[in-house]
Amino acid sequence: MIHKSYDVIIAGAGSMGMSAGYHLAKQGVRTLMIDAFDPPHQEGSHHGEPRLIRHAYRGGAAYISMAIRAHELWNELEQETDTELLVQSGVLNMMHLETYPFSDGQNDHVTYKRPVEMLSAEEIRQRWPGLKLPDSFAGLFEPEAGYLYSEKCVAAYRRKALEAGAELLAHTPVEHIKVETEGVAVHTRSGVYYANQVILSAGAWFKTLEPFIRLPIRSIRKVVGWFEAQAQLFDAGRFPGFTLGGPEGGYYGFPSIGGAGLKIGRHDTGVEWKPGDAVAPFGHYKEDEGDLRNLLEAYMPQAAGRLVQGTVCKYEFSPDDNFIIDRHPEYPQVLLAGGFSGHGFKFSSVVGEMLSDLIIKGSTEQDIRMFSLSRFHNLV
Repeated sequence: MIHKSYDVIIAGAGSMGMSAGYHLAKQGVRTLMIDAFDPPHQEGSHHGEPRLIRHAYRGGAAYISMAIRAHELWNELEQETDTELLVQSGVLNMMHLETYPFSDGQNDHVTYKRPVEMLSAEEIRQRWPGLKLPDSFAGLFEPEAGYLYSEKCVAAYRRKALEAGAELLAHTPVEHIKVETEGVAVHTRSGVYYANQVILSAGAWFKTLEPFIRLPIRSIRKVVGWFEAQAQLFDAGRFPGFTLGGPEGGYYGFPSIGGAGLKIGRHDTGVEWKPGDAVAPFGHYKEDEGDLRNLLEAYMPQAAGRLVQGTVCKYEFSPDDNFIIDRHPEYPQVLLAGGFSGHGFKFSSVVGEMLSDLIIKGSTEQDIRMFSLSRFHNLV
């Protein structure tokens, strides 16, 4: 069955797709968002609140510019929806200097006039006595950074997109895509939908869109856990969001919000996953809790209490951990947004704006040269 045509169809209405749907619809673009589930949901990367938002970024100037604009857009969405989405808790980035030295890119904050504090391990221990960092560590504290309530963010964009006239087709996997003379045909079990342009933002599910597009993306099973922690040391308002890079690997986390426990996850490692395969629940592997607990016992022993909750989500890693934001190599009317590599959510507000600009204007003010698909010409 053939359905009506649209200006734009978005395949994958998670964090990036839903944001793009909002930015397009509010400018009068006839937009259909299609998702295999019902966002916000637990089948992608945005569930299990919260997510960090920070500005002094290892990726350098392009990421910092995007982070600053993303922060502005999250504040605007808060005002439009009268909903708290972003908590400016500060973020403390802790590094073992021999294993994870601070890069020049993290010093680009000076160019953008973002306030940061460089702290020794002793200064960190004095300010946050729950942290037991050896002197071989140092820190960079961003007082204007914080965390986002990710599921509330996706829900807010969904509500505003639909209010602006976008349509959402939930519980509808995309079966295949074909470029025809009438436009781009998106085939689903409920019929075929046409659009002049299409955005593909399928996250960890990009392999389901092959052979129309093949991206060098690995889908990885990731876990996070919440642990009982001493309130006077780790409660929200007392303790910041954090990253920690040491001999044990790269970790990130959040204060205990509303007594939920300190949340912590590991950014590196993980088990490869393919769309359609079952995802093992939290605790299936001993390292699910083991890695997280070992890190807490080493550096935050008073936050290494009982495991309150554990959950599983999915990352979509590109080979270099940088995003893929580009046009299809054969079909310029098809935009690609993927490979967000476990650090993309904070940028979803600005990525949606960027995708909207690329659709409407053909260009974006943000520098996206480093996100070109052509950098992987030997892999695609």
